[in-house]
Amino acid sequence: MLAIGSPNYSVRTSTSCNALLRELQQIWSDIGESEAEKDRILMELERECLEVYRRKVEEAANAKARLHQTVAAKEAELATLMAALGELNIHSPIQTEKRSTSLKEKLASIAPLVEDLRTKKEERMKQFADIKAQIEKISGEISGYDHLSNSLINSLSLEEEDLSLRRITECQTHLRTLQKEKSDRLNRVLEYVNEVHSICGVLGLDFGQTVSDVHPSLHGTAMGHSTNISNSTLEGLEHAIVKLKAERKIRIQKLKDIVVSLFELWNLMDSPIQDKNSFSKITSILRLSESEITEPGVLSTEVIEQASTEVERLTKLKATRMKELVLKKRSELEEICKMTHIEPDTSTAAEKSNAMIDSGLVDPSELLANIEAQIVKVKDEALSRKDIMDRIDRWLYACEEEKWLEEYNQDDNRYNAGRGAHINLKRAERARVTVSKIPAIVDNLINRTLAWEEEKKIFFLYDGVRLVSILDDYKLTRVQREEEKKRYRDQKKMQDLLLTEKEAIYGSKPSPRKSNSFRKPNGCRANGNGSMTPTPRRYSIGSGTPELLTPRSYSSRQNGHFREMRRLSTAPLNFVAISKEDTMSSYTSVCGSEPGSPPQG
Repeated sequence: MLAIGSPNYSVRTSTSCNALLRELQQIWSDIGESEAEKDRILMELERECLEVYRRKVEEAANAKARLHQTVAAKEAELATLMAALGELNIHSPIQTEKRSTSLKEKLASIAPLVEDLRTKKEERMKQFADIKAQIEKISGEISGYDHLSNSLINSLSLEEEDLSLRRITECQTHLRTLQKEKSDRLNRVLEYVNEVHSICGVLGLDFGQTVSDVHPSLHGTAMGHSTNISNSTLEGLEHAIVKLKAERKIRIQKLKDIVVSLFELWNLMDSPIQDKNSFSKITSILRLSESEITEPGVLSTEVIEQASTEVERLTKLKATRMKELVLKKRSELEEICKMTHIEPDTSTAAEKSNAMIDSGLVDPSELLANIEAQIVKVKDEALSRKDIMDRIDRWLYACEEEKWLEEYNQDDNRYNAGRGAHINLKRAERARVTVSKIPAIVDNLINRTLAWEEEKKIFFLYDGVRLVSILDDYKLTRVQREEEKKRYRDQKKMQDLLLTEKEAIYGSKPSPRKSNSFRKPNGCRANGNGSMTPTPRRYSIGSGTPELLTPRSYSSRQNGHFREMRRLSTAPLNFVAISKEDTMSSYTSVCGSEPGSPPQG
């Protein structure tokens, strides 16, 4: 088909018009039409042709305008889509406008790009819609669905104007931030709920009711309903935990007071171990911190009420047994005083305590507390006296060894090869060493006692008697005893000298019969071979020999709680340790043996 404006099309059109004109003129000739009519018809024909041409030109112009408008709209839409999607690297047909004048070619090149960008926009819109839904959901959970921030709403409403990858990346980043915050909040909620569960278990409270009061979603969550993580829920849980901890602290203190009372009553009443074991679960809280008390129900109102009931029961029982407890504690005090050689306080003596309780002049509890305070005081004093008491025991042991050694030295058969003789001999050697240390022990004991008295500003009493006085008396008695021993030896030497002179003057020799009859009343006894062995003699109080005074000597003469200071030895002692040879010579002189007498056969 030839184009309208081409030369061939013009020639063809002109030929067709000329042929038709000639045919029309032939027809007019045949008809005999006038020239004027012919001119009129030709002018009309020309006018009609121009009208057709004009109409066709207008229609073409209108088509061109519509096509140009369509191309402009497509180009505008393309630019909008490119701007919205951020596709700045697409080769636009607008840039090739100068090289292509056909509007249809432009439209044909733009239309596919627009369709592609429309498809991409729809995909971006779906992606944004999904992100928007998640952001709105999480934001609603965080805010409690009360309201969304205006900035969030505005940012979400502008999504259609900005569908670029940058914008979608920002939305995804915001979504991840919200997801992390949701996860953190959910962890905090679970942590708070677990803490509430633990404390409710210890207090014996209804966990479900407690968390439901904060928010129903925290307990018994229905299918399709998520746990509320809003600020109000977190604040509600924090407030509930603070309230529960305060209640736990109050109950712990209350239960501790009850347990302390239980221990006091158990100790006073000497309750059996079975009664104590039934409350072992609550007595353990005394050694636990608040955070370590986790056993379920240990702080429940039922347990506290049970413990309070036991305290009331023991308190009533205590009132009936208080007198017995007072006397028992007094006996305990006296026993401790006896063991430590301390005089007990006479104000709480058994007789006085009975009289005061029966008369109602004193509360038994106060009296019992007074006695317990005295026990503590005595124990403290005994602890401060321990060093001196240990040295007193060492001194008394040395005195016992001295007594044993004196008795051992009076035994004439101590050197016989009998059973156990070597053991006694070794003990005698050790005893002599111990006895030799007695003066130093006594002096050291006096010095330490005086230092103690200077420090405490009181006298050191041993069974009611000042220890320094006892030690001074002991030293004085020991000196007197040494002097008596010296006089005794001098007297024996004088007797031996007189007997020797008598024998030298008279030259008499006692006969065996006279010797036997003479020795018997003087304490001599016959041995198996006919010779006489002197019998050991002891000098009692009546002999005039001073006796040694020790704390035991004093304490043995004390009577009750008001003892008087008296002197009494532990046993009648022979204070002279005479060797076997001295003893035999003395007894030989007393029995009348003369020098040169024949030995007894």
